[in-house]
Amino acid sequence: MDRTASIERATSESSIKLSINLDGTGTSNIDTGVPFYDHMLTALSRHSLIDLRVEASGDIDVDVHHTVEDTAICFGEALREALGDKARIRRFGEATVPLDEALARAVVDISGRPYLVHEGEPEGQQYHLIGGHFTGSMTRHVFEAIAYHSGICLHIDLIRGRDPHHIVEAQFKALARALRLAVEPDPRVTGIPSTKGSL
Repeated sequence: MDRTASIERATSESSIKLSINLDGTGTSNIDTGVPFYDHMLTALSRHSLIDLRVEASGDIDVDVHHTVEDTAICFGEALREALGDKARIRRFGEATVPLDEALARAVVDISGRPYLVHEGEPEGQQYHLIGGHFTGSMTRHVFEAIAYHSGICLHIDLIRGRDPHHIVEAQFKALARALRLAVEPDPRVTGIPSTKGSL
């Protein structure tokens, strides 16, 4: 089964070309014009084993918000498309990932019902400018866009953390590892992993 997808999105604020392969090796080629976001998406690809290619441009001279969020929207749409009917997947995934002093947990349900719970970041994290471009508030926007456009239920908790870079990166890596488990084929599942018969 081919579990790939390609998405293109163009608005007056950004232009995105994104492709994924759920059964990849974690290789990526990412250029959003926002270096720290490229770093996070590279980590997401590497630790989820989802191959990811992103070509994005946008009005980052105004703010990185549009390009960052629109790229996340495309990732969510590609994830939903690549999952197809969601037959034979594990569906649930959970991971707790440390990065030095930071510790983050992500729990994923490929449920077809979009929902996000994002808690635990210290007050002020949303105002930090990381890498000169990426504001801490964008982290939640990315997770919201992925959850709502892929149709997954996503809980992400920062358990502890001090360094703004580590706080964001631990969350992205936790999401990656949880996604890796959730989208994996389960050899014991023969159909849709739901009592309703659909996800």
